Amino acid sequence: MQYLESIAELEELYGACSEASLAKEVDYLLPSYKRFIEASPFVAMATVGPEGMDCSPRGDAGQVVTIENDRCLLLPDRRGNNRIDSLRNILMDDRISLMFMVPGSNSVLRVNGRGRICAEPQVLERFCVQGKLPRSVLVVAIEAVYFQCARAVMRAQLWDPKGFVGKGDLPSAGDMLREATQGAFDGASYDAAWPARAKESMW
Repeated sequence: MQYLESIAELEELYGACSEASLAKEVDYLLPSYKRFIEASPFVAMATVGPEGMDCSPRGDAGQVVTIENDRCLLLPDRRGNNRIDSLRNILMDDRISLMFMVPGSNSVLRVNGRGRICAEPQVLERFCVQGKLPRSVLVVAIEAVYFQCARAVMRAQLWDPKGFVGKGDLPSAGDMLREATQGAFDGASYDAAWPARAKESMW
């Protein structure tokens, strides 16, 4: 394969950026951007650190982040697997990118900024669900906000039920664990225990 080696080659290949693509980017939350974020129960969070990159899903009942003000977002860190890859990255490199999605919408909203981790009790209390606190809250200082072209979601037909993959047509988490451990992990038992474990550890 031949590869592009310079920005000049890349720009020559793709041509000029449209006026709308540039005009939509601001460094604070427009009212319309706020409404989109408030409707979003899911965000993909990308970070980078000395040991590599990470892109982690974050979801919640209702909106996944809270808007603190026009330039700041709060993202509670709910129960998970405790790998804390993203949080490790943020402590070493505070750059962060968020991609918000709303079920049924072809639009995607992106936020780039800087993250810090807060574990103050009074802040955690704001995000208590079913009597359980998040481990921490990620505070995101906004540097850039813009909506993404809808073509990718439209091409993928992401929300079209006709394209939904049946449960039995995908490997389960247990299947993947069994393969990753060359059979040493009991994947069937993991899958069987998952519903009860998820119910007890959702928050």
